[in-house]
Amino acid sequence: MIKLIATDLDGTLLQPGGVLSERTRATLDAVDADVVVVTARPPRFVENLGFQGTAVCSNGAMVYDLTNQEVTHAQTVPLDVVRKVSEALAEVIPNVGIAVETGLEVLCEPAFRGFSANNPHRTLELLDHVFDEAHQVVQMLAWAPDSESDHMMEIAREAVGQHVSVTHSGGLGLLEISPPGVSKAATLKALCGARGIGRHEVVAFGDMPNDLSVLGWAGTAYAMGNAHPLVKQACANHAPPNTEDGVAQVLEQLFRL
Repeated sequence: MIKLIATDLDGTLLQPGGVLSERTRATLDAVDADVVVVTARPPRFVENLGFQGTAVCSNGAMVYDLTNQEVTHAQTVPLDVVRKVSEALAEVIPNVGIAVETGLEVLCEPAFRGFSANNPHRTLELLDHVFDEAHQVVQMLAWAPDSESDHMMEIAREAVGQHVSVTHSGGLGLLEISPPGVSKAATLKALCGARGIGRHEVVAFGDMPNDLSVLGWAGTAYAMGNAHPLVKQACANHAPPNTEDGVAQVLEQLFRL
């Protein structure tokens, strides 16, 4: 019996442009199970989608109560580690730029241009200014204009994997860097344990490498039809793509809606 649905957002539950379709919204409202959003996005993005319940944000670094709109748990990267990782990545990835997610906003150095204008962020004059203003860091971001994400991830893991967790969610040349041991799955596992829900009672959906930990832990896992090749290889079950409301289609079958 499925008691919890764990779903990624971009490229999974949402249509292109970050839109939640009426079909998907109606399906989530109809299922007899907890729905937990598990995303690389920070809470301020998720709270505007109209969900209730719980969101695992920033690739597991934050747990957000959507009903009361408050952070209930946060894990941070120590600032000395942020500096150390930034310096190490600069040595192995050409033209890399660094940004940090504080839980309230994204602070970027000038070399970081991994966001479009419609993705809110604040660029400071120097990387040192980023460090000075970031009172806490729940996630680092590294962007390089001429790098391919999979290859960049391999290089970064070899260089700084002993200090942090490194993954990506498909952005061109963009890495997501979390506190050591932090992942979507680790936080979801703790959440399920507190609710008395076993992994065999969880169904998960995802499309990118940062979803692999959740897809590997959940009792039932679906790679989206539009998923990264590594994700498709890791999952026996494949859902239709997000553009076809793939999550809704699968849930309609599983819950006989």
